[in-house]
Amino acid sequence: MTKYALVGDVGGTNARLALCDLDNGAISHIHTYSGKDYATLEAVITHYLSAQKVEATEACIAIACPITDDWVDMTNSSWAFSIKAMKSSLGLSRLEVINDFTAVSMAVPMLTPDDVAQFGGGEAQADRPIAVYGAGTGLGVCHLVQLAEHWVSLPGEGGHVDFAPTNQEETDILAVLGAEFGHVSAERVLSGPGLVNLYRSIVTIDGRAPDQLEPHQVTEQAVDGSNDDCRRALSLFCVLMGRFGGNLALNMGTFGGVYIAGGLVPRFLEFFRASGFRAAFEDKGRFDDYLRAIPVYLIRHEQPGLLGAGAHMRQLMGLKLQVIA
Repeated sequence: MTKYALVGDVGGTNARLALCDLDNGAISHIHTYSGKDYATLEAVITHYLSAQKVEATEACIAIACPITDDWVDMTNSSWAFSIKAMKSSLGLSRLEVINDFTAVSMAVPMLTPDDVAQFGGGEAQADRPIAVYGAGTGLGVCHLVQLAEHWVSLPGEGGHVDFAPTNQEETDILAVLGAEFGHVSAERVLSGPGLVNLYRSIVTIDGRAPDQLEPHQVTEQAVDGSNDDCRRALSLFCVLMGRFGGNLALNMGTFGGVYIAGGLVPRFLEFFRASGFRAAFEDKGRFDDYLRAIPVYLIRHEQPGLLGAGAHMRQLMGLKLQVIA
């Protein structure tokens, strides 16, 4: 009989739950729940498990916030809980709660060639460090290294490093956002809200009043060519994504590849492909050649958080990670 583990990918808006086949890591029975419909994460999990016809006594839940101790207080949600208390209440023999980008990084060893799109560089080198970052509601960052057959995820809060301008336009943007936020992190320009911040700053610097746009409106009006300000903002976003990714590659010599996750970039994939992203990734002065060899991949798998949560749990149980045939 197939044995399953419960896996989850929980953000500020939605909670995705699924079952992971512990034999091979395959993800199935995926359901998405709105956080607004449930008072607690435990209530969502209880509802999900009651609808499944299999038993799952192990669980791994990836959450979009720092995980530092037993108490988890979600950044963009009212949900908060004790890991130990929820494990006991749900009757689980094992409950692992990890950062969402830990999960995304752990999905990398499970990806097939069809799950990624490459943006320049050479071949990924085995046994070399990997970087993973992604723009969505925020900017997530993680590194991944392999020790023998064991994968080690190195999570952090790299999205909150300083935004570092390199020319006058970016310096002017920093001044506009600094007046509003004080500290201007990379996330303030590399995220859904960050894209809107770029648009607002560009228009403000030109002495005009920006429209009240949502991230999807900025991307749509940039791609269809109906709004030059949106196009400028999205073009700059792509360049800044490249520069930030290049910095991650330099930090740890990520010749195993740099992987882009998150829900934002796939919305404008062809625009991104034709943008200044790769040139900015490699634009590191004396280290241009160093960066030129490092491949960048866009993760196209629909549920990397769930896939990685399952991989994390399977590895803790002593199982070898391998690409699903």
